[in-house]
This record gives sequence, structure tokens and C-alpha cells, in this order.
Amino acid sequence: MTAASLPAPVTSPLPTAAPDALALDVRGVARRFGPNWVLRGCSLSLAEGEAVALLGSNGAGKTTLLRIIATLLRPSRGEVRVFGHAPEGEADAVRAAVGMLGTSPALYEDLTATENLAFALRMRGMRPEAREIERALDAAGLDPRKRDGRVREFSSGMRRRVALARLLLHPPRLLLLDEPYASFDTDGIERVNALVLRVKAAGGAALVATHDLPRAVPVVDRVLRLEDGIVVEEEFAKPADSISIIRSPAGAA
Repeated sequence: MTAASLPAPVTSPLPTAAPDALALDVRGVARRFGPNWVLRGCSLSLAEGEAVALLGSNGAGKTTLLRIIATLLRPSRGEVRVFGHAPEGEADAVRAAVGMLGTSPALYEDLTATENLAFALRMRGMRPEAREIERALDAAGLDPRKRDGRVREFSSGMRRRVALARLLLHPPRLLLLDEPYASFDTDGIERVNALVLRVKAAGGAALVATHDLPRAVPVVDRVLRLEDGIVVEEEFAKPADSISIIRSPAGAA
């Protein structure tokens, strides 16, 4: 790639976390698809114990940024650190720390909910335990009568609950949520927010990409916006009466 092919340098202020240990540090990340630059120089950081909402219009690049952080895409330039680990050379450490709930649940259609979670545990080199799987499915609120049905027969909301249960098996240190409230009813939304609080309480962090900021207000500490390929800080003051009844996931410490 030649210097002429790169987007113009961006000099916007860096949206930074408080000066604590950083869970996430993104600096100057750019990404293009063909001739089109989606990200032009994104920089942001999250402190341990912090949750941040990421706003932006359709096509702004929120999903692209989350996929880069999760090592599912490589940036065209820039760097990412997750708890001090870089994807280049330390991809396994980054993947061990990150958990992502994407817009597509990425489940195996011909497996049941229980079988999908058992497979996820095997992929982590762990022995599936029926009790552990049941606790995760309980915490995600999936109807016990549906758990032995094939995922291909599930509604979009049920699929999202299975994907949420997969995260709840072993909550990550860095939680990436891409439109997490889509397809969920009120109960499901409460369970997503409960997971965010659980990750924060354990010293982790969460980045919540959403169009539905009011749903995220009870659990986020700051708000960023992605526009024109860069990240900018939004003014945000949590309302004093912002109270949400959020259940603790079953099996939470």
C-alpha cells in the first residue's frame, strides 16, 4: 500500500478512558474495502471496570471496528491492544480475553442449543458439563422445553439467547456487543445488561455498539460516536433517576 492510497491523517482528540489500567487501547485504526475507507483513523480506550456505548449511523463502521478488535478482521493500519496484548503475535491471548455477541449468532443450525454450547466448550479445550450448560441456558432465559430442538427451528430471539448463553459459560474480560438489544424482548434486554454489569464488576470492560442508547444508559459510563471514519466523544450525563431492574444471571459469582 502506497502513502498516497492512505486516507488523510485525522487529528481529532483521542476519546480516552480514565487513567487506570486499560482493557482496550485502539490507536489510529483504519480499514478499507477496495477503494472505500470505512475507518479512517479510529482511536479509543476503555479502562478496566468500564462500559462504553458506541453510536453511529448504519454503515458508519461500528461492526467493522468490533470485528477488528475481536481479531476477525485485520486493520489496514493502526494498532489494537487488549489488556496489553496485540493481535499480531498474541492473537491467542486476545481471543481468550474477548467475547463478542454479534448481529449474527454464528450457531450450528443442525445442532440443539445444548449441543451448540457443548461444542463451544470443546473448542476451548474444556469438557462439557451438563450442569454448567444448563446454568448458562437458564441465565440466558431460554425456555427449557426448546433446548433439545434444532437451532434452525428457533426464532431470531431464541438464537440470540443461545449466543448469550455461550458468552455466559465463561464471561469474557472484554465484552463486545453489536446491536445487543435487537430481537430481544424486555427480559432479554435485562439479561444482556446483567452480563455487562457482571463483566464490569469482575474488572473487565464492555464496548456496546447500539442504535438504542436508552437501553444501554443504565450500564454504560461514557458514550462515543463513530462518524466519518473516526471516533468522537459524546456529552453524556447519566440521569439521576436512571434505574433499571436487572436480574443477576444464574450462577454469577
